[in-house]
Amino acid sequence: MKKRGFCEFYKNLYWGASVSNKALVKWKLKHGAGQLSIFCVTRALNENDQLDIVHCAFLKQAYFKVHPSFVYGIASSHDEAVDLVLRISQEASMAGLDGRLLDYLESKGKIH
Repeated sequence: MKKRGFCEFYKNLYWGASVSNKALVKWKLKHGAGQLSIFCVTRALNENDQLDIVHCAFLKQAYFKVHPSFVYGIASSHDEAVDLVLRISQEASMAGLDGRLLDYLESKGKIH
């Protein structure tokens, strides 16, 4: 049985402009290692929303070891994560999928 990590990543992962050492950040998220200033854009945990912005410490909970979160974007601040969501929204609108962010993301790529 393959050991699961704390999260799975979108194939075309969105990165905040100020995130450095992307491979290390991604590895730490996958393995539940601590990071001070990393925020993730994830698939929402409830049916009413599409995306959530969470601090990486939230993903270290035992629940996510069994049920990995799906990460669409990684940013180094909450404001930068909001910018990523805005970018996704604008791209979805340009693709004719206004307000349907998950549909847009699913049409663009799968798990990496």
